[in-house]
Amino acid sequence: MLSSDLLLDGFDRVRGVVHSVLIGAGPGMLEYRPDPAANTVAWLVWHLARIQDAQIAPIIDAEEVWIADGWHERFALPFHRRATGYGHTADEVAAVRVSAELLRGYFDAVHARTVAYLPTLADADYGRIVDTAWDPPVTLAVRLVSILADDLQHAGQAAYVRGLALRAAR
Repeated sequence: MLSSDLLLDGFDRVRGVVHSVLIGAGPGMLEYRPDPAANTVAWLVWHLARIQDAQIAPIIDAEEVWIADGWHERFALPFHRRATGYGHTADEVAAVRVSAELLRGYFDAVHARTVAYLPTLADADYGRIVDTAWDPPVTLAVRLVSILADDLQHAGQAAYVRGLALRAAR
């Protein structure tokens, strides 16, 4: 169970960064861009939650929280409901204009599903193939580490952009 404990710790660290980034974040901070093509805090948090949601759902044989729990409708973004942000243009990044409360709510719903799933795993489960589209095929362990790494990178980017927004507001 050490593997699950380590992953739980990692995903909880993402949660800590996301929550810190969203504290007191109004539209100016959430939509701040250090240059016209940069990602915003809002887009980064939405994207990291979408990536986690879209990749965990098939592993547990469930619908994405984004769709099943109506987050797609609440966000009312001008994208296909399956969009995760991968390959988004600068204009699409700018279209993610939502509140910190909405971002936190969706992120927390995705996080809750992930951390509820991880303790159900035995170490033998991590070798299960979850994606045959790659060579070599992707195991559950590799997919979970990939999701965690991606989320940590985007959470760190969101924290950095928040810091830039705070400096720009001085």
